[in-house]
Amino acid sequence: MELQLLISTLATFIQIYTVLLIIRVLLTWFPTINWYNQPFTTLSQITDPYLNLFRSIIPPLGGMDFSPMLAIILLQIVGGGLQAV
Repeated sequence: MELQLLISTLATFIQIYTVLLIIRVLLTWFPTINWYNQPFTTLSQITDPYLNLFRSIIPPLGGMDFSPMLAIILLQIVGGGLQAV
């Protein structure tokens, strides 16, 4: 029972974090956003450490940053694996 609660909590966390990543990616399309103002600073502090892991593997190519796609795909795979348990 406790293990099921832990797995459910982790799956919910992954879903919320995925939404935060998607919001972060969508906001990068607006160049006028000042990332030093709230709530953008908090969003950046929450998502950038995870995204930086993938940015170190795949640098931006031709001005396109593909690291968020990899990050979201990995979260979806892990979340799907947790839900299968």
